Amino acid sequence: MRDFQKPGRSSVVAREGMAATSHPSATLPAIRVLEAGGTALDAAIAACAVQCVVEPGSTGIGGDCFALLAGEDGKVHAFNGSGRAPAALTAGYLRGLGLTQIPRQSPHAVTVPGAVDAWTRLHADHGRLPFAELLAPAIHLAREGYAVAERVSFDWGREAALLAGDANAARVFLPGGRAPAAGEVHRQPELAATLEVIAREGRDGFYRGAVAQDIVAYLRDLGGLHTLEDFAAAAGEYVAPIHADFRGHRVYECPPNGQGVIALMILNILSRFPASGDPLAVDRLHVEIEATRLAYAARDRFLADPAQAEVPVDYLLSDALADELAGRIRLDRALDDMPAFAGGEHRDTVYICVVDRQGNCASFINSIFHPYGAGLLAPRSGVLLHNRGQSFVLEEGHPNELAPRKRPMHTIIPGMVLKDGRPLMPFGVMGGHYQAMGHAHFLSKVLDFGLGLQEAIDLPRLFPLPGTASVEAETGFPVETLAELGRRGFDIVPAVRPIGGAQAIRLDRTHGTLTGASDPRKDGCALGL
Repeated sequence: MRDFQKPGRSSVVAREGMAATSHPSATLPAIRVLEAGGTALDAAIAACAVQCVVEPGSTGIGGDCFALLAGEDGKVHAFNGSGRAPAALTAGYLRGLGLTQIPRQSPHAVTVPGAVDAWTRLHADHGRLPFAELLAPAIHLAREGYAVAERVSFDWGREAALLAGDANAARVFLPGGRAPAAGEVHRQPELAATLEVIAREGRDGFYRGAVAQDIVAYLRDLGGLHTLEDFAAAAGEYVAPIHADFRGHRVYECPPNGQGVIALMILNILSRFPASGDPLAVDRLHVEIEATRLAYAARDRFLADPAQAEVPVDYLLSDALADELAGRIRLDRALDDMPAFAGGEHRDTVYICVVDRQGNCASFINSIFHPYGAGLLAPRSGVLLHNRGQSFVLEEGHPNELAPRKRPMHTIIPGMVLKDGRPLMPFGVMGGHYQAMGHAHFLSKVLDFGLGLQEAIDLPRLFPLPGTASVEAETGFPVETLAELGRRGFDIVPAVRPIGGAQAIRLDRTHGTLTGASDPRKDGCALGL
């Protein structure tokens, strides 16, 4: 139990349902959906649609979506809603333009968004309330206006230069030539109209007709190779989830092209080390940093779209590899070399978890990748487009090399924990590349050190940036701890903004209750019935 004489927040407890998101205006409609008899999946869609309006820098219908769903039968369903590159786009074409990597504010950074297809497919299979009813709160806020939250304003101001680089984005997101301040009212009437079309027509309202025509024409005017056929053919898919066992629990993730396998790799390495005492002890932080560096080296070497490249998931999750990598870690100094697996700092996302009256759990994540994605806004539909194509590499022969209708390596990953074959906890972490480490960090703090969900979320975070020598550290670590990590050879640098966010809900079957937690870094809000 937390110290009530110190600032902070308590976990939320309830009996009949719970939702946790990174924005209060999204959690509330999720709860109302549960009250109306909707499923956990219904509530997650309603919340996400609202966040596409009120957290425009974190998510949107111009992005991608992944989900894990679990019920009392113990079956875990995974859905991959990541979009594909245009059929006409190749790495060779971009290399011919003199590019060695894909620019952010470029049509080539925009893969066909997969979120709307994922929402409609999942709703058809796991929803109960009418789809239009789920989008109604988001439509209202987009048209009538919403008050800009403090964290949203903070992120908005940091991306003003990007938004100013596109006339459409500047018109919508820099009213009066500046980012809105906290407490000001912002409206997105074009987005409201597009959401109404989707509410009425389903996926075809986005991937066919006027909305698709607007997006495709806009991207082609910028030099993109997208076609209406690319949008019409967009389709996510159900996939077999992957898992690893950690401290008597089974942890599920979506398989590649997402980085969930890397979260499981880190847990496998951490399981080789005893854990007790202070969860922020320097030796423990050392192990977490090195486990992350080792696993991410494998990620950058192997992770790709398994439909177009061989991704050795069994090898990455093998005990032999975990033993080998754990054996490389020395507590007296940082590793100065990585395994011969083989190389940006990216983040923004919203993560939502919901548990309904029947105990169905939704672990749901939706993203436009960097804050405000590519910074490109389709003019008539108001759709802000992600920059997920930047995750491709242009290196010839690399598994993650850009190719026609290929999905890039993906950072967003929902998580689900089962205990004794029954759902225990949907959980997730926001923060782009940080998410795999974030999953392992959070679960270790809960399952290794016995921290409560809110305690684990509130702890300060650090993250070794992939492809660099730097370890970002939030404020809150003891000075002597960071100094000792520096003496061991880690290049500790202050985090320029909060590292990620998190939400989780835990089912207590002994008492028949739910405990939820949300991240104050992202204005998080958990509510229960």
